[in-house]
Amino acid sequence: MWRAVGQRSFSKRILWTVNRSLAYYKDISSPKTLSADVCIIGSGPIGSAFARELSDLSKKKQKDLKIIMIDAGAQLSPRPGEHLKNAFVYQRDYNSFTGLIASHLIDLSVPTDNSPVVTLDPSAFSVDLTKHKYKGFVRNNQNPMQNPFKNVDGAAAAYNVGGMAVHWTCAIPRQNNELEQSNLISLNQWKKLYDRAEEFFKLDKTGHVFSDSIRNAVVMKEIRQRFHDRGVRELPLAVQLNADDHTQVIWSGSDTVLGDELINDPTNNFQILPQHLCVELVGGGTNNSTITSARCRDLTKSPDTTDGYVNVEAKHFIVAAGAVLTPQLLWKSNIRPMALGKHLCEQPKTFCQIVLKERFIKQLRKHKFPGLTDEMNKKISEHEYDHPHDPIPIPFTDKAPQVNIPVTKDYPWHCQIHRDAFKYGAVPENVDDRIIVDLRWFGLIEPRPENLVKFEPDKFDMHGMPQPTFEFELTPDDARNAHKMMSDMVDAAVVLGGFLPGSEPRFMNIGSSLHITGTVRMGKDEDTRGEHSVVNTYGQVREMKNLWLGGNGVIDKGTACNPTLSSVALAIRSSRRIAKEMKIHEEEEDN
Repeated sequence: MWRAVGQRSFSKRILWTVNRSLAYYKDISSPKTLSADVCIIGSGPIGSAFARELSDLSKKKQKDLKIIMIDAGAQLSPRPGEHLKNAFVYQRDYNSFTGLIASHLIDLSVPTDNSPVVTLDPSAFSVDLTKHKYKGFVRNNQNPMQNPFKNVDGAAAAYNVGGMAVHWTCAIPRQNNELEQSNLISLNQWKKLYDRAEEFFKLDKTGHVFSDSIRNAVVMKEIRQRFHDRGVRELPLAVQLNADDHTQVIWSGSDTVLGDELINDPTNNFQILPQHLCVELVGGGTNNSTITSARCRDLTKSPDTTDGYVNVEAKHFIVAAGAVLTPQLLWKSNIRPMALGKHLCEQPKTFCQIVLKERFIKQLRKHKFPGLTDEMNKKISEHEYDHPHDPIPIPFTDKAPQVNIPVTKDYPWHCQIHRDAFKYGAVPENVDDRIIVDLRWFGLIEPRPENLVKFEPDKFDMHGMPQPTFEFELTPDDARNAHKMMSDMVDAAVVLGGFLPGSEPRFMNIGSSLHITGTVRMGKDEDTRGEHSVVNTYGQVREMKNLWLGGNGVIDKGTACNPTLSSVALAIRSSRRIAKEMKIHEEEEDN
């Protein structure tokens, strides 16, 4: 609403603003109020982990615990936060899932383009946005303050119940305990927290899910032979076999983390409010060190009415809205530790797609590829019998490869060799998906306070919240490692086949990994003023009694591997501290 007055005179603008503000406070001065023990803002896997752990701990003590979860997005499936790739059509065609992912990701900061459209019909409306009169007007997350050379231009948010977990890859590796894991927590405790987090996700520990995959066997053998000293393994995944059809799998989503018991809770002590945007955390108590309520806008109703807002009162508040939207809400609520938004870390990423070598296909057809089981060769024979004109001897139901080369000191990047759907990487319709393999390498960089996200006081995103602006650059060392990483990926690619035209090796936009960390990082207890960290090791915001943060933004070190499992582990640790303060948990984990 503030941008709409950019063309008015200064005096008219002031008058309009005062009148609009008076109307605003008159209309929402007595909104609907809900009460809970815990209010969780964000329904992705991290927010869901908080709800699950707190609920389980309360049940052990036979205590009722009322939890209200808030999300600005709609619920897309009957089960809240279910992985959408579980649908049959996407199981058979990953390619078609690419468009769905793209449709659910909203870019966070888009530099404005003021260049004229010289080919526009002269009779059509056009405007020079560089003129002072119009300079402040932007829409759709365009950001005139964003330097395109310092943008994290792949950064995006998912506004839906379940967050990114409705379309993620489900990769959940543990961080390398020397290079990536925070040393603020002991190795022994990390192990316990990881064990619990893997339970939430239903990690495939048996290795049975992809054990019958012909393509997985081919890729695994060739990569292990070439990189024999780098611990090549199956990519750790949050996935299960479909018990009724072993050619399909069940990908874990936020609903998996919540668990059936919480989703189907007959006491109604767990409630999700979809399409409710938390616009402010309201403080109270001594020095405003206690949050009393979360002011939320019901996006399905007019903001100019009392029904358009809901206040959620609670004893404890948890914000797990992502590495950018979490600090955005704190900034909007005037909770601004010095480290807020700083130490932003994101992975340089390389990507390519290859077409499997002809030699492999010929070996499969002749049942001479070394290492294939009798059952795999039997499936090839059956497929050829049923489809004698198919030039590719790989069953249509064969599962995609899932191979991982973990990060090491000598090779500081995390490697995934698989076939999956991202916002990018769809193959042409006339290319058979069975012979395509994706390679994605994720680089490790160290966090620096100069890399940050800040928030504009007079520019707003599509929800009317302060517009994020990024300032991010790689150091010369980061750039050199990224170059080596590209060389390493190409080395792996040529082992497997030739590059798919249009998907030759390239660097992806910074932020396209969707693995931003560090923006609300945890730190040592002595950092009480928040100069170097936003939260302590339990996720508690500095100088705030009942405000806790979760998510990738809490991670305090650079990470090459997928950070979700580590963020859930930290959420479990935070939950236990919250439960201890609520007197529903007694044992304190060792540090």
